[in-house]
Amino acid sequence: MMIVKDPYVEAYIFNEAKHGNQESGDMHFTFVNDDYFLCAIADGLGNGPVARESAAIVPEILAAHHDESIDQLLNRCNMHMHQKRGAAVAIIKADFKASTIQYSCVGNVRFYLYRQEDEKMIYPLPVMGYLSGRPVKLRTQEYAYGHGDLFLLHSDGVDIRSPKAFMQKSAGPHDLYNHVLETIEHGDDATFISGSLLRP
Repeated sequence: MMIVKDPYVEAYIFNEAKHGNQESGDMHFTFVNDDYFLCAIADGLGNGPVARESAAIVPEILAAHHDESIDQLLNRCNMHMHQKRGAAVAIIKADFKASTIQYSCVGNVRFYLYRQEDEKMIYPLPVMGYLSGRPVKLRTQEYAYGHGDLFLLHSDGVDIRSPKAFMQKSAGPHDLYNHVLETIEHGDDATFISGSLLRP
């Protein structure tokens, strides 16, 4: 488990490789400063080293260009997927001053935002397909968040049947992490990030 703790965000990260593989085809990235929190999961097509080669592009791009918009970051990642296997990629970016969170995804990486105040679950649909170097239409969406709202980002190696129930019964991001961990069958590449957004 990796942990991100900051006055504005708290997050817990799980990543494991498919049974029998030394390397996971999933990669993740987090970055936080005084203004924003950037977080991503990349799920390389297939598994093992070839999948990891594609997924590894994403944290490299985000580390170098984290100040750019989500659309700019996804387009950069897509450009670097040319002649590689490709990857499903989801990025979220929380703006602490505006109390908004943006999400965009190409492929089967899921995102959920649970708002505590109105007990509303936000589950935006991703764009189908994957980043492969070919042109792709992006659909970045933005939502307001309140203090303590929970979020969850996960690759397709994590299968959650009732995400809203999981988030409703979780006292915080670490509790949510443990609830999700209990569901993992530990057979495939699997990555998830559970977190909460805070207002100090």
